[in-house]
Amino acid sequence: MKIVIYILMALAAASIIFNATKLDFSNLFKGDSQIAVISILASLCVLILLAILQVSLKIKDKHEKR
Repeated sequence: MKIVIYILMALAAASIIFNATKLDFSNLFKGDSQIAVISILASLCVLILLAILQVSLKIKDKHEKR
């Protein structure tokens, strides 16, 4: 499960980097730039959710060892 989480985190980070290259700062909310902003926000949400999942799995493992 850890490997899957790390792979998904790497894919989300790659998506953020890719979409950051598509940004046009003069027209941030128009055309392809708008799609890139939405995709960056979605990827950040994925990273946060995966980090929460990773922490919850660590807590679960510590709780089961008691």
